[in-house]
Amino acid sequence: MDNNNHIIEVKNLTKRFSSFTAVDDISFNVEKGDIFAFLGPNGAGKTTTIKMLTTLLFPTEGKISLNGYNPMSQKDEARRSFGIVFQDPSLDDELTARENLEFHGVLYKVPGRLMNSRIEELMKFVELWERRDHLVKTFSGGMKRRLEIARGLLHHPKIFFLDEPTQGLDPQTRNHMWEYIENLNKKEHITVFFTTHYIEEAEKVARRVAIMDHGKIVAQGTPDGLKEKTGKQTLEDAFLSLTGHGIRDEEASGVDRMRQHRAMWRRGR
Repeated sequence: MDNNNHIIEVKNLTKRFSSFTAVDDISFNVEKGDIFAFLGPNGAGKTTTIKMLTTLLFPTEGKISLNGYNPMSQKDEARRSFGIVFQDPSLDDELTARENLEFHGVLYKVPGRLMNSRIEELMKFVELWERRDHLVKTFSGGMKRRLEIARGLLHHPKIFFLDEPTQGLDPQTRNHMWEYIENLNKKEHITVFFTTHYIEEAEKVARRVAIMDHGKIVAQGTPDGLKEKTGKQTLEDAFLSLTGHGIRDEEASGVDRMRQHRAMWRRGR
């Protein structure tokens, strides 16, 4: 795990909750500056993996390197290395857009003399500068997502994690969101690691893809390489050929998540 061009390195990573194995001995690397899609059906283990990468869960087994840091033993250094947009909204609706970013800046110890200029730069980048003093509760879903992107970039992270960043957004807003993300990849030279259930998004923007199912990585490579491997015309068809066509029980996935959270609390991790 010492390739200087790999900003994320995962080797034999496993996470068990009692008798349930959420992540089962997975290995993959992400190169600096890459746009990497991490795909899988409901309950595949994607969110659990992201939580381990971002210091929110402790692995049962395996190794992780994040910008050269171990997220288990070097949490502070690892956290300063990444920004994240969670699947669920995480803004404070009772604060203004600017106040949400200022609060984040204080948490990450962004120097005051730099914070104001950085906030202005990012809010203009996501086209929210004119709404900087408006309460977030007045924002649409797309505006909130754009603000979360700005917030995640405030402390100049090397890696940007996006867990279902376009979930619930209309097609026009989704397209604009990916334009922002691709532009920030170029502008900030930032590595993007994202999950999505919209497979066409991954085919359009990702340079490399890993597909996870039942806790294991079942395939990884470029979108074109995965299509060639499966003999399919689209990445979505390749995804379905690798993971099956059956409808996944979201309720069952929810039960699994509840069990995981209970086990996590019991173990104090």
